[in-house]
Amino acid sequence: MSKINHRLSRRAFTASSLSAASLLFAGRSLAQDHAVSPTPEQALGPFYPSGYAGEDDADLTMIDGRTERALGDVIEVTGRVLDRHGNPMSGARIELWQANAAGRYAHANDISTGALDPNFQGMARLVTGSSGEWRIRTIKPRFYDTPLGLRTPHIHFDVQGTSHRLITQMYFDDEADQNSGDFVYAGLGGQAPMTVARTDGPASYRWDIVLMDAV
Repeated sequence: MSKINHRLSRRAFTASSLSAASLLFAGRSLAQDHAVSPTPEQALGPFYPSGYAGEDDADLTMIDGRTERALGDVIEVTGRVLDRHGNPMSGARIELWQANAAGRYAHANDISTGALDPNFQGMARLVTGSSGEWRIRTIKPRFYDTPLGLRTPHIHFDVQGTSHRLITQMYFDDEADQNSGDFVYAGLGGQAPMTVARTDGPASYRWDIVLMDAV
């Protein structure tokens, strides 16, 4: 009788082990299914504001001590920084910079004929909130020409998480025709849609950034 019970006990243990293993692998598959594609890397570009010592808050349309607002259409862009599993990342650091409403960067190497705007901040430094959120108020950038072709309106981002740094660019969904003709955007292939901010109301856009980090 004890031998029979022993065999039954071994069978029960084997069955329970197989069941546990099945759940473990199912859990792994489920975690993989919930993985989020990371935002693609893009070039830093020639106009990174190295050595910038001016104002760098989240409102690029006004500069302290001045009464004039920057020229162009005021927009708001919001989003979150997420890890590769879709979890929000609190405390991620963001630097962003862009051309003004005339398609010109406030950078010594930009030889564009577009006019500089002394009231446009041009860059910002942010830290994400508890739910990974970030927000800026800025001017819709204009397209500009380069020796390689036209650049569609875009904003540059340098995002630092806990272990991963992402340099990328954000585009606008209401500039689809210009986006498709932009050589940088076209070079992203099937990943290009992940870099496009969607219209989220009048003069408002939303775009989430996904890093390779895991919270």
